[in-house]
Amino acid sequence: MASRRSRLIQRREAVGHTQESLAEALDVDRTTVGRWESGRGAPQPWMRLKLARALGISADQLAALLAVPSVAGEAAPQSSSVDDASPPVPARRPDYDSDLVVAVAADSAESALFLRFASASNVDDTLLEQIDADIARLAGDYVSKPVPELFHDIGTLRRGVFDLLQGRQHPYQASHLYLQAGRLCGLATHVALDLGQYTAAATHSRTAWRCAESADHNGLRAWIRSVQSLIAYWQQDHRQAAELARAGLPYADSGTIAARLLSLEARATAGLGDSVSALRAVAAAESARSTVAAVDLPGVFTFPEAKQWTYAGTALLALGSRSHVNRAIEASSRAIALYESAPQQEQSSGDLLAARLDLANAHLAHGDLDGVREKLSMVLDAAPDRRTASISSRLRALSTRLAEPGYAGSPLVLSLRENVREACSRPALTNPPELPQ
Repeated sequence: MASRRSRLIQRREAVGHTQESLAEALDVDRTTVGRWESGRGAPQPWMRLKLARALGISADQLAALLAVPSVAGEAAPQSSSVDDASPPVPARRPDYDSDLVVAVAADSAESALFLRFASASNVDDTLLEQIDADIARLAGDYVSKPVPELFHDIGTLRRGVFDLLQGRQHPYQASHLYLQAGRLCGLATHVALDLGQYTAAATHSRTAWRCAESADHNGLRAWIRSVQSLIAYWQQDHRQAAELARAGLPYADSGTIAARLLSLEARATAGLGDSVSALRAVAAAESARSTVAAVDLPGVFTFPEAKQWTYAGTALLALGSRSHVNRAIEASSRAIALYESAPQQEQSSGDLLAARLDLANAHLAHGDLDGVREKLSMVLDAAPDRRTASISSRLRALSTRLAEPGYAGSPLVLSLRENVREACSRPALTNPPELPQ
């Protein structure tokens, strides 16, 4: 006949547990606790340590609570007479070895449970490879395809990676996912930047930086600083743009990122009128390109030679002197030639338009209005959805220069300004603020 374990019940009640709450704490059924207390069963060795912890007692104390008299409710008989007393039985020595075996078994069971937890993952290497391939495709397409065609796919993939990071994966998989999330936030930064949404671009870039830190990836850190430099540049904060470009250089440990950052520094310092720093950065960018060995990710994550000449042209043009303008014409012309000879999918429409607008400004600096008309017509004939915020800003700046007193009364200049105004009035990817009259 089973014997009720009254002392076990009393201990459970003393610590404030019902059978239901104790069963929940141990992850067992309530009837299991009931069997233990009724004496119809006993905890398995691996469960005893958990039960002892739940009751706030030691393993030895639990063993005592689980022991019951031979008859329920009946204490061990007491001798009424010394003569009738049996020889004293030595007190039973605690079986420390047995208790240790039970504790070790419980410990190993807990390790086995944690092993299952630590081994769980919501991703595998094949899925990570597919996400990498999708990012490379989007980055490559970004160079030559209109932004509206890519916006949805970039956002959908980015949200998917965010969702995966909410689950569990191995540390190396989590690091890889953070790298992927950072790159996708970088692409989202470019989208916002091309639309002139600088606040949104800055938010995406900060998230990208946090992901780069979590992934501990220097290449991504350097690339994000380059994009943040772009944001500052197009907000006319040339000093901040130069500082951000310099801040990325310590992380530029491979690929073309050093040339990108130096080119950004050159353009920003030229905007500040610092010709010494600008020319030094242009030369340093050329030197950095000559040592490039590693291969970048495709598309916007790489910095082709053509783009480097585009940036150099903009920087030299901003310096203003005749010799620098002549060098700007050479740089911009070289950028156009390199892009036009590249495969179609590598021809950056934005950089081609930027280089042509720089040439138009260079011809204007030399008083060559026919040259201005030729280069400007190529820009105005481009599809409206290729006109990003930066191109619209450049168009606005050119229109402002054409309105200067020195060109007043020129029929050709008036025609050019009207052409710019008419082009900017048509639907486009983004439109500039109202142009000056």
